[in-house]
Formats: sequence, C-alpha cells, structure tokens
Amino acid sequence: MNAKIKDMIEWIYCIVIAVVLALLFRYFIGTPTIVQQVSMKPTLIEDQRLWLNRWGRTTKKMPQRYDIITFEAPSRTNYNYNEIDQTNPIAKYEEKKGLWKRFTYYVLEIKKDSYIKRVIGLPGEHIEIKDGKVFVNGEVLKEDYLQPGIVTDSLVYKDFIVPENCVFAMGDNRNHSTDCREFGCIPLEKIESKVWIRIWPLSLWGKVK
Repeated sequence: MNAKIKDMIEWIYCIVIAVVLALLFRYFIGTPTIVQQVSMKPTLIEDQRLWLNRWGRTTKKMPQRYDIITFEAPSRTNYNYNEIDQTNPIAKYEEKKGLWKRFTYYVLEIKKDSYIKRVIGLPGEHIEIKDGKVFVNGEVLKEDYLQPGIVTDSLVYKDFIVPENCVFAMGDNRNHSTDCREFGCIPLEKIESKVWIRIWPLSLWGKVK
C-alpha cells in the first residue's frame, strides 16, 4: 500500500470517528437548537439560540414542574372532545419501522418535529383547566411566567389524571400553542431534552427558567 492511499484511509478513519463521537454527544449529552415558533412567548422568542441538555433522556430522569423541555411531536396533534378518552390522556405515536428509518429519524433527526413546552403536570396529579386557570390537585397553579391577562382554556383534555411515566406540558403563550391540551400527555421516553441555556442573543445569555 503506497503512502498516499494509507494517508487517505487514516483521514477517512479519523473523520468517521469524529462523526460518530459528535452523534453520540448530540444524542446523549446535548445539542444547540433555534426557537422557531411563538408558543413559548414571552419566555422564548423566535430565532433565539438555546443549548439543550439531553442527559435527562440518557438517565431516564423525570423532569420537574416548570422545566422547559423538548419532546417528539405526536403522530397526530389534533382531536375533538368526542375522539379522546379522559381516563387515558396519552399522546399517540407511530414508531418508525426498519433500522435505517429509525436511525435517520431518531439519531440524525431527519424529518423529525419536536415541540418546546413547559412541564405543568407530573405523574399521578389531577389536572383541571377551568375558569381560565390551571388547577393541580385542586390548587390553582402559580404561573408568574405568563403574560398579564393570559387565559388558559382547553376544548379537549381539561380534567384528568396524568398517567404514570408521563408529563403534561403547555406553551407559555397559551392562545398560540399546540400542546398537551390537544393531544394528551407525553411519555417519558418521548422527552428529548431540557432547555438549559440561552446562548443567543448574548444580551440574554444565561439559564432559561
């Protein structure tokens, strides 16, 4: 084997290792993202850059109330009240079939949609949406992060128990957010990350709350 071919093979080998390590870091540790929707205003604004912490997914840790998370968008996001079961309020997902499709979708995240929302309800909690407010186990939830005058309504999921290993999440911009009120609670295995740091604009750099 001549020196040029040997050097080329070594370069290819190094590139492959670098790509694999980058993918592993992105999937298991963390990754940057860009806010693309208005559903989390005023906390998150379009085009802001965020750093997502994915260690919780790796360790299968349940997020806490008020955490801002990202999760895989359900296969269907719109239901009417007559189509759902309040006793089983879990979002529906169609799993990808085939090793290559699973790899490109779950690891490379090609054609994969994700939502950014705030955790409101935890497993076993009774959630009620009434009188323009959110009640958790009969107590009004304190939500200082909402804009003044925001009213929380729901035409679908509005009185239910959060199932085990699931969370109930909503956007802060309640009138312009497609969230668990419409498609149900998110299973732990579909939660991708916790929003950790805002990295752009620099004037707002810091931990996101």
